[in-house]
Amino acid sequence: MPSPLSGRKLWLAGIGGAGMSSYALLARAWGAEVRGWDRVSTPYLEQLSDVEVEISDEPPAPPTGWEAYVSSAFTDRVSGKSRAELLAELVSLRAAIVVAGAHGKTTTAAMIAFCLLRAGRDPAWLIGGDVPQLGGNAGTGSGWLVVEGDESDRTIAALRPKIAVLTNVDLDHHSTFASRNEVERLFSDWLEHVPTVVRGEELEPYAGPLTVAGEHNRRNAASAFAALDAAGVSPADAASVLAEFAGAGRRLERRGEVRGIEVVDDYAHHPAEIAATLEAARGDGRLLVLFQPHLYSRTRHLAAELGNALTAADAVAVTEIYPAREQPIAGVSGKLIVDAVADRRPGMSVAWTPSWEDGARFLAARARTGDRVLTIGAGDVNDAVPLLLELLA
Repeated sequence: MPSPLSGRKLWLAGIGGAGMSSYALLARAWGAEVRGWDRVSTPYLEQLSDVEVEISDEPPAPPTGWEAYVSSAFTDRVSGKSRAELLAELVSLRAAIVVAGAHGKTTTAAMIAFCLLRAGRDPAWLIGGDVPQLGGNAGTGSGWLVVEGDESDRTIAALRPKIAVLTNVDLDHHSTFASRNEVERLFSDWLEHVPTVVRGEELEPYAGPLTVAGEHNRRNAASAFAALDAAGVSPADAASVLAEFAGAGRRLERRGEVRGIEVVDDYAHHPAEIAATLEAARGDGRLLVLFQPHLYSRTRHLAAELGNALTAADAVAVTEIYPAREQPIAGVSGKLIVDAVADRRPGMSVAWTPSWEDGARFLAARARTGDRVLTIGAGDVNDAVPLLLELLA
């Protein structure tokens, strides 16, 4: 097929991120010449090993004659078009399925892409997480383009897919939206421009066989199943492949077992997601949780709800907040969540461990055979997994 970006030269600031790395991979496959910069090397750059990437603390000037696109993490340091503008262009160049919503976007998009791939539809995909069965977070096929959209900065509004999936609506980004009504209005306005819409909250949970656990994944599967039907995949074909889907990275991902103690990692960072994760992870043994809050604004607004969700565990260690793109807020720390847990469930084993290293030590000292230890959060708390496995040995 023709290369829609042939002759273009794209320079990406923040090219090592989950989103920008996937855009770079697809843009290159569609004919563009790609280069970029990032502050640190990341695993996502492995799929761009033949792309020229500069790693440095300070961003260089974009090469003369190249179009600069900038990750939202570096808009205050680099001039250029937004990463949202690049994504909007990529979506415009192919029949696309965009998955949006507060929770379940990555898994639902991965389910759709996996089923299209196994059904022989040769999809492309841009997903904000690693999907082992797909070989990564981006694919460059010639069929449907499956995209995980993002409402955190309202950029979803610029995307014009053929099919839109709205998994659910919730207030998750307090620095962008003042209320849930604002979120609902954004999605409603966006969906007016989409020919075919799947609304996950209107669907019954998927009843067929699934490998992934949890009621939340049955809801994700229901959205994926409806989108696949709209894309022309027969229900029988979709059901047979959905049953084999093993999940996305950092979504109840089993990372190891030592002395009968299982270590699992999950990306949950909102109270609803934590509650769903703990419910799905609950077995015969105890649940011990290392939780890293994500964003000062989210913690300020949802500390009580986060604490309440964590009381479903048997022991909890809470770290300092992973700031991501935000600056500290006076009086806001992970200890707010510890206090909320203690208020909600007096006597529960809960600790304020600002570093994830201390949190890992706290839980490892209490773990026993049959327990499941979970690292939970959208920051770098997954880096605690090797230490946990070492301490448990």
